[in-house]
Amino acid sequence: MISECLFVEFGVRGDDCPLADATRETGASVDARPPQLRRDGYALLRFSTAEGDAVADALDADDRLRYLHVAHTDGRFTFRCLSKHPCVVHELTNAGFLADSLHYRAGDARFTGAVVGRDVLREVLEAAGDAVGVTLERAYPVGDEDDAPVPDRWGLTPAQADALRTALDMGYFAVPRESDAGDVAAALGVSKSAYLERLRRGLARLLDETL
Repeated sequence: MISECLFVEFGVRGDDCPLADATRETGASVDARPPQLRRDGYALLRFSTAEGDAVADALDADDRLRYLHVAHTDGRFTFRCLSKHPCVVHELTNAGFLADSLHYRAGDARFTGAVVGRDVLREVLEAAGDAVGVTLERAYPVGDEDDAPVPDRWGLTPAQADALRTALDMGYFAVPRESDAGDVAAALGVSKSAYLERLRRGLARLLDETL
């Protein structure tokens, strides 16, 4: 039995899948579940975003997708569809990557998940090396507390997690700061005051749980 499991995070640039193209066109942020590949070659996609109208228009014009459905609840738009276009994450999955979440923003992506054992990690890295624009960002042993998704682990709401993730992606926490609160709020499709409230509540939750 292999006792070691590793958390890994990949950065992806230059992907031409429908979600990457839609976020590149709109500048939106999209959170996706790992795609499920059918025997006929179609992938079942489920993803959500706060910027639903623009993303819906971009995806609706993409002839690689079929049966696009969108629902709007709690300030977010949830999409479901079939995609004939292969995604980079399929290549990593075939090599042993256990995808947990996919996050797309302005054409770039971040894949998080796990691999079981160093040998599988080497195979996944070889697959990443053969794919365009895929780089390993992080890898470390998974503890028991890491088995839950970050929002669930720390008690964050989806809106708080999205605010923190988008702020991080846009360099809001960088020194010097690469974006201001208004920029992040615009990317999330909410008011500046709503963004700052989500950010403060999310940070307070994280600090309370960790410190």
